[in-house]
Amino acid sequence: MNKLLTFPHTSDLTTSIRAKALLFHDPRSSNLLEQVERIARTDASALIIGETGTGKELIARHIHNTSGRSGPFIAVNCGAFSESLIDAELFGHETGAFTGASQARAGWFEAANGGTIFLDEIGDLSLALQVKLLRVLQERQVVRLGSRRPISLDVRLVAATNVDLQKAILSDRFRADLYYRLSVATINMPPLCDRPGDILPLARHFVEMYSHKMHLKDISIAEDAQESLLSYEWPGNIRELENVIHFALIVCQGNRIRAEDLKLVGALHRNRIQVEDQAASKSAPPNQVKPTNEAPKLETLHRRLDALLGEFISAGEPELFDSIEGSLIRTVFKSCNQNQVHTAKVLGISRNILRTHLKRFGIIGFDVNAASVANIGSAESSVSRIA
Repeated sequence: MNKLLTFPHTSDLTTSIRAKALLFHDPRSSNLLEQVERIARTDASALIIGETGTGKELIARHIHNTSGRSGPFIAVNCGAFSESLIDAELFGHETGAFTGASQARAGWFEAANGGTIFLDEIGDLSLALQVKLLRVLQERQVVRLGSRRPISLDVRLVAATNVDLQKAILSDRFRADLYYRLSVATINMPPLCDRPGDILPLARHFVEMYSHKMHLKDISIAEDAQESLLSYEWPGNIRELENVIHFALIVCQGNRIRAEDLKLVGALHRNRIQVEDQAASKSAPPNQVKPTNEAPKLETLHRRLDALLGEFISAGEPELFDSIEGSLIRTVFKSCNQNQVHTAKVLGISRNILRTHLKRFGIIGFDVNAASVANIGSAESSVSRIA
């Protein structure tokens, strides 16, 4: 399929961390598009699961645009705000509901009435907010902070996450009843490396897009560069591919992108696993099931960890929890080459929760004023994104 999905006013998103284009050339992508368009024709809540940078918001927008709903599309990043702020932003508030509430204000659910609300990074919602969201989904009503009057809603909910919500349920970080409400229709977004048929068409799209911005003409991708693009793992998915092409256009000479122009710096973790699996399968005798030693190995490691924790307790380690948690964060962050996306995936948490821990332990800096301004700006931007 030659369908191209992009954001409206893409030129205004030069600093965005989101995937800004989706193409469906790969067979797996074509099947995904067919599934998405079947889901779009219903009113079912949808849950999009996929790594950062795979284009989850573009899929959510396509669901809205294909659904025929006449209302707006409102996108909200649940991980960008504090609990008190997102409570008021999601559900609205009345005058005097809290300090600084000088006038009543509708929330994002009311703003999306008749349309679609997209809750990105849904796994970052606190348990208290999860209860309120579940009630909104069940009753199709919202109650503003400081009010007792319910407001009826006609809103379709599409949520997205890059964390394993089932693991979050087991660790009591996500409500099982909310998960089942959200996942009426589940869409699994494959990483870019699992749909190689999309890589070169997307690369050519970004070449065309940035060539126009940079006033370049007749830019081509050399064969060695194409091979490099196809063999790379793309841990940052489509977002990383866009950045790589942008950089290559800056440094390339003679209107031709070559392999040496590509700044491919991500860790090749997935490729190494595939190579090891292939080598192991080739060395195993035919029709013989390859035994796995992972479970016994993990049990041994857990026993060693328990013994080590016992030694810490016996030694009277002060602030044991913070000490162990800080050591875990630092160790995984270092082993992932300080890549926040990979670190969050290894730990089974979202990138925003990871950043909170990294700032808490002083691993990365934190500018309070800048963060406050970013939250306010992001809130205004989210409300104004109406398709």
